Amino acid sequence: MWPGEWSSHLFLIDDLDEYAKACGIKHDVQRTGLAEHVHQVRWTESDDEQNPRSPYIGIEVVLDCGCKIESLRVFAEQMREQKGWAVATSVGWSRWGGPEGTTYSLRVRRKSLTS
Repeated sequence: MWPGEWSSHLFLIDDLDEYAKACGIKHDVQRTGLAEHVHQVRWTESDDEQNPRSPYIGIEVVLDCGCKIESLRVFAEQMREQKGWAVATSVGWSRWGGPEGTTYSLRVRRKSLTS
């Protein structure tokens, strides 16, 4: 059923991943690097974290499930659903490779890590 009053009404879709889920379309794993499954995530507090009163904390994340973060927005949504994390998507993030695999540096709302 069309949600508009007239067939000429247009709607702006601002979250394509959410729209795709609602329509039963899976997101593109190659584009996002993230499969639709519960991720095996290891994280530690960043060494350079300086303000213990800040609502956000820098963390370093390793995905042991083999996924790669290509879309921070998609990863943030999956972590909100799976772990209750509030990952900041409006700030920069980085990644680098090491002996344990790729490590990602992110900002997460501090309270969401413990809830």
